[in-house]
Amino acid sequence: MLKAYRLQGKLNETLVVSSWERIMGKAVALKTQEVYISQGKLFVRLSSAPLKHELVMAKTRVLDLINAEVGEQVIKEVVFL
Repeated sequence: MLKAYRLQGKLNETLVVSSWERIMGKAVALKTQEVYISQGKLFVRLSSAPLKHELVMAKTRVLDLINAEVGEQVIKEVVFL
């Protein structure tokens, strides 16, 4: 039914946003202000500049963790704001 109505993609995106704390850990989740997805890009607004710098340096690892959680290539790019 999800495939018939083409809802699987949106369901996977919602799963990524809702499981952000579990994927990244409580420390990162506490510094996260906003998480949303637009056109295959995950946008994360952070309140800590040093944490933002660390996550930018580990962007490919974060991308791999997120897509592994869902089990398919949902996110193509991660943007830290």
